[in-house]
Order: sequence, then C-alpha cells, then structure tokens
Amino acid sequence: MLGWSSALIAVSAMRGWSAPPAPISLPDTNPTFNFSQFSADKPIRMIAYGDMRFTDPAVTKGTNPRVRRWLAERVGAERPEVLLLTGDMPFTGANYRDWQVYAVETASWRADGFLTLPTLGNHEIYGGAQAGIENYLRAFPAIQNRRYYSALIGNVEVISLDATMGVGPPSQQGEWFAAQLGHLPSQVQFLFILYHVPWVADRQSQMFAHLPTKEALTLRGILEAHLAKMHARVVVFNGHIHNYERFERLGVEYVITGGGGAEPYPLLYRGKADQYQDPGFPVYHYLTLEVSDGKMHATMWKVRDPEAAELSVEEKDEFTLQVEGAR
Repeated sequence: MLGWSSALIAVSAMRGWSAPPAPISLPDTNPTFNFSQFSADKPIRMIAYGDMRFTDPAVTKGTNPRVRRWLAERVGAERPEVLLLTGDMPFTGANYRDWQVYAVETASWRADGFLTLPTLGNHEIYGGAQAGIENYLRAFPAIQNRRYYSALIGNVEVISLDATMGVGPPSQQGEWFAAQLGHLPSQVQFLFILYHVPWVADRQSQMFAHLPTKEALTLRGILEAHLAKMHARVVVFNGHIHNYERFERLGVEYVITGGGGAEPYPLLYRGKADQYQDPGFPVYHYLTLEVSDGKMHATMWKVRDPEAAELSVEEKDEFTLQVEGAR
C-alpha cells in the first residue's frame, strides 16, 4: 500500500501535476569549529609543517627516523598554541602501527595540550583508503570526524581541505569551500588554508612531477575568484614536495612546507618565482607563525646539519603579512 505522500504524488502525476522539488541543501557558511579560548585581540603562536612519514624507527628508506623524531620533539618544545599539519603524517595510513609510532614520537604535543589541526595527504590513504581515513580521524579528535573543515581561532580562520577527495563541479567540498570564502567572519584578519598538494610549485616540480594537479588548480581558481571581496590576508600551506618553497600570487602567499622527516627531494634549481633561493640541501624544517596586532610574521627553521651528532636549527627564511591599517 502506498503511504500518504507517495499516493499524493501518484495522483498528482495522473492529473498532469508534478510534485514540488526537493529542498536544496545549501553549503554551510559558518566555521565548522569556533575555538573560543582564543581572542581576536590577543597574540597567537602557531607552527606549520608536514611530510614526516611516521613509521617503525628501523625503516630508514623514505623517511629519516632520527630527524623526524627530533623535529617532532622540537615542535613540542616550541610550545605553540596551534599546530598546523600539511599531510603525510604516517608512512602507510592504513597501517595502525604507523599511527602508534606517530603517537609515541609526538607525545609532547598532547602533553602540552595545544590544538592540532591536520589535513589529509596521499600517505594517509596508503594501504587502503577506508582504514587510512579511519586511523586519521581517530588520531585527531579535535576535528570530530571531519575530512574537511574550518576553524575560527581568534582573528585567524583555518580551512583544511581533503586532497584525497574530488573538488571539481559538482563537488560538495568545492561548493563548501566557495561558501566559506564568501562568508568569512568579520573578525578574521588572516586566512590559513591547508591542502596537501601544492597550488603553486617551482618549475622543476611542474615539469617532472606535474604539479599543481587539476584539483589543486581548481581550488586555487575558487580562491582567486573570491579575493577581490575578501578582507583577510591569505596564506596557503601545502606539503607533498619534501622541500621548502614560497611564492606570492595575487597577494596570496603560497608556502610548501614538506620537510618534516620524509626522504628529501633534491631541488636541482629554483625558478625566479620562488621567494626562497638558498641552494642548501636537504631542507628539513618547520615554520613558526606569530600573529599579533594585524600582522603575521613567519619564520622557517631549517635543520642545520642532519648528520651532526647534536641536531640544531637555523633561521633560513621569513616573511611578514599585515592587514590594511595595521601599524
């Protein structure tokens, strides 16, 4: 027997009528998370880095366990309020043992209780996408099972996008991203976007690794379509390339920070567009981000000598952004 609504639609069809269209589900324009412990008028200290490939310390091909662990401990010792991860945290995302190594080597992060905001990379789904994503979501409870999300942190908003998910039209993630850009809260002075695969890359990566990908260019296009109406300064943080690169395009800063411990990719030459021209190799590193009084100052800290008996870092790059009217 037909239910009441089904019977009504059937009768309407016989009389030449049509059922009313199903309601359209519009993308959410509000921040996914609002971390109210951060105030828009107080300084915020953050760190950004990625491509660690946590796995069994006995594995030395594809990842450097000594530098990887030292960098993770160094990041913890910096005591940031917020940590931004650009993806490829495990070596094999579907392998739960790799996530156990991640938990051990990053224990200081949880001991200090700072907020950790990740993004999905290709290694998160190595060995099986479903298991890898489940392990990833379990490792980062603050994002509450969200594969992409936004977080309001004082006068900073972080948008994290899923590089393992499609973004072209019609795409729920792409539509959501556009809606978020079109409705930034008025207090937001700086927008940080996390996406594992680069949106801008050096000439070498363009030629040999075919980067940026079509999906990355699609997302960059969505961002650029909104720039004229946006009041916030924007930094896009990517990984995937196991090196450090930095570009400026249409007022947006693009930073590739993939020096967290994965096997370094030699950069044989740097194109003129790359704001970082130091030929030193390898570039194991992390970035500190200081946000205060309408300004954001970023510093790249590079491991001085990965073979040294005692590891240390040196300042190798820096840049500052400020919003209009900031002193």
